[in-house]
Amino acid sequence: MCHDLDSRPPAAPIVTGGVAEHGPLEIGVGDGNRFLAYRAAPQVPNGRNVLLLPDVRGLHPFYKSLAQRFAEAGFHTLVMDYYGRSAGTTSRDGSFDGRSHMELLEPRHVETDAAAAAAAIRAWHPGPLFTVGFCLGGGYSWRLGAAELGLAGAVGFYGPPRFVGDRAEQPSAPLLMLLAGDDVATTPAEFGALTATFDQAGKTYESHVYEGAPHSFFDDSFDQWREACADAWHRLLAFIARHGGTAAP
Repeated sequence: MCHDLDSRPPAAPIVTGGVAEHGPLEIGVGDGNRFLAYRAAPQVPNGRNVLLLPDVRGLHPFYKSLAQRFAEAGFHTLVMDYYGRSAGTTSRDGSFDGRSHMELLEPRHVETDAAAAAAAIRAWHPGPLFTVGFCLGGGYSWRLGAAELGLAGAVGFYGPPRFVGDRAEQPSAPLLMLLAGDDVATTPAEFGALTATFDQAGKTYESHVYEGAPHSFFDDSFDQWREACADAWHRLLAFIARHGGTAAP
């Protein structure tokens, strides 16, 4: 299952400073949609930006906290919600049924909203932009790598391949796949079929499987997976460093 309200995002292994500012906002799209978002700005910027793509629950507390963890590591960070078209921009509690709204999602709408979120980040802070997604957001992160958003790279944690869809065969930014070995949402064969498509298309990607780890292992409340969380942070930061150009603080 995806993160619940008791989940805690692991802290980054490298903290460059605190969070200069953070809070909710709404972003408008050219087609008239408005969606929820959450911004966290670093006290000590590292010159790079992150667009966080949450799991099926959309914008909920885990990802607001994770945005602050990224800001502590130096990243200007924005979390986007998916459900402006079906759920509006009113506040939600733990009873929100993200799965019913997920069934209404269309890839073109996610891409349109992500483009608006990317434009908002770049207006605040120009620099290389990476998507980092989880579950639903992991699959869409890999999809957005090929959606002509000018991404420097796209990172996905245990993303179902079906959300990559017809973008799997298209040229894209470099991809990082951080996968759970005991994922009940996606089989190893499904991930294998996705990477085989990437190979055939000549995509640049890296893939690492955390053997035995469950879906949504990136959670500080799971004591037994803290080493996997730390390793995932290191791989993510190294990937961004390799593909983030010569961004200066």
